[in-house]
Amino acid sequence: MKKEEVEIYSDASNVAVMRHPGRACPGSLIQGDSLFMLSQLAKEALEELADGRKESAEESLEELVELLDGRLTHYETVLKEHGIELPYARNT
Repeated sequence: MKKEEVEIYSDASNVAVMRHPGRACPGSLIQGDSLFMLSQLAKEALEELADGRKESAEESLEELVELLDGRLTHYETVLKEHGIELPYARNT
């Protein structure tokens, strides 16, 4: 393990935005329990599709998209507040 200082742009619970030394753009920190939940939702949707449970799979995918979009919206808002360009092109 090593310790380094990071630039913290938002320390909002479960959606921290920070830039690690040596990286050009900030990142979004995902806590382990949140990462596990996102992974489980994706796996659940795949299993539901494989079992032919299309409606259930759609619900799981909608929940996954909602959670990821919420994180992405927060990330984009934080970068805008700090005058940092997005590290990707946003199709509108």
